[in-house]
Amino acid sequence: MDFNEENSADVVVASLSTMREEDARLKEILTSAIRHMHAFVRETRLTTAEWEAGIEFLTAVGQTCTDTRQEFILFSDSMGVSMLVETINGAEGEIREWDDLSPTASTVMGPFHMTVSPERQLGDLINDTGRGEPLVVEGSVTDLEGNPLAGARVDTWQSDGEGFYDVQVDYLPPGTGRGVFTTDEGGYFWYRSVMPRHYPMPVDGPGGALVVREGRDIYRPAHLHFIAEADGYQSLTTHAFVSDCPYIERDVVFAVKRSLIRDFVTIDDPEEAARFGVASPFRHVRFDIVLAPSETTVESGYQGVQT
Repeated sequence: MDFNEENSADVVVASLSTMREEDARLKEILTSAIRHMHAFVRETRLTTAEWEAGIEFLTAVGQTCTDTRQEFILFSDSMGVSMLVETINGAEGEIREWDDLSPTASTVMGPFHMTVSPERQLGDLINDTGRGEPLVVEGSVTDLEGNPLAGARVDTWQSDGEGFYDVQVDYLPPGTGRGVFTTDEGGYFWYRSVMPRHYPMPVDGPGGALVVREGRDIYRPAHLHFIAEADGYQSLTTHAFVSDCPYIERDVVFAVKRSLIRDFVTIDDPEEAARFGVASPFRHVRFDIVLAPSETTVESGYQGVQT
């Protein structure tokens, strides 16, 4: 078959006919990607110079990646692709007749979960640099009926009070602003930190530079990251967003969901501060997490609490 503008995608897709049966899903994805890419080139009448610029851009994105920086994720985030994948694969809406609660909404992981969070004990201080207002975070992990999930793992990470993660600046020791907590018998977790701050996405690489060229806001609203996991339940990646942050309506990665916005309340009470082991005044937030059953649990029928 001669290769021409009209049949180009068909010719390339036909070459996939020899793929193994066990690669059926890969073949499906490649087929769709090929057809979309060829349609894009035809629709935009892409020039050779523009194609070369695109190749150079993707090459630069890859060259910017390091062990602690994922420029491809940042690029995907800023294009809204990461959020679309999370939305498609999230557990929101998977409610059955016996459920009382909705699963906590999912959001993007972001480019800064590139290092292992240290194991922490409940109540630990995850940022002791003094850069930021004292913050107490409390929460719980439950199933869809509100039953506590003891032994659930809650991985959290955040920026400091100046908007930086430990992998970005030398003044933050590795592991600062990060921690993995295990819920107690009541599904409860808590820890101490500092208030996160809004921050610009890095623009010293090609992903951020493209957003600048687009003339868009480059900021992320202040937030806490969480990954919650429990045996028999779907893993959840989510955020808690600070309600009074000026960028709450214009997140550069489109990750804000109304159900994830929280009031980080100022508490000026020396007795309460002493109870939590922080200075007064301090900020406080409650973030409860609801997990949906895993597909295996759903297929076998509802079995009550699984930990």
